[in-house]
Formats: sequence, C-alpha cells, structure tokens
Amino acid sequence: MEDIAVMNIQKMLKQAQQMQKQMEATQTELENTVLEGVAGGGAVQVKFNGKNEFISITIKPEAINPDNPESVDPETIEVLEDLISSAIIDANTKASQLAQSKLSAITGGLNLKIPGLF
Repeated sequence: MEDIAVMNIQKMLKQAQQMQKQMEATQTELENTVLEGVAGGGAVQVKFNGKNEFISITIKPEAINPDNPESVDPETIEVLEDLISSAIIDANTKASQLAQSKLSAITGGLNLKIPGLF
C-alpha cells in the first residue's frame, strides 16, 4: 500500500516538474512575442510583448499634422514618442504595484508568483 502511495507522489511530482517547464517555456515565448497595435491607418503604432509589457510607440508626421506632414519636425515626434512611452511605462508600473499590493493582502504576504501578473 505504501509503495502505491509513494509511486503516486512521485508521479505527481514528475507531472508538476513537467508543468513548471511548460510554464517557463510559455513565459519565454510570451516575452519574445511582439504584438502591434495601429491606429489612424498606421499613423500611430504601439508594440507590446505577450506579457503585456510596453515596448515602443511610433508616431508618423501625418498623425500630428495630416494636412502638411512635411512640416512636422522629427525631433518633435521623438519627444512626443518619449513622453507617451514614459507615461505608459509609469501607468503600467503603478498597475503592477496595485495588483501586487491587493494580492499580497489576500495571500498574507506570501511571495506567490502568478504568471502573467508581475
């Protein structure tokens, strides 16, 4: 009887290890997947990875001045992209901290890693 119980525990541990490897592989895959969102017919493009982490924003001159895109200074676009990027990163950081704080209250401070949240 004990042999069966030990075999079952070993089988469960092996399955847990396989699941952990699959989770790690999926996490890596999500990290390396780039998703693009576009607006204005491609005038604005944002990129995130599969873990919902912001990568970049690209703004074309026609998004700023559709009637005369040539009048838009490239440095103006770069500054605008940097400002928007910083705001997105700031909001994302705050959202992660809030989620971590709320979940910590539930788990009693246990350091549990929930895939995709942090």
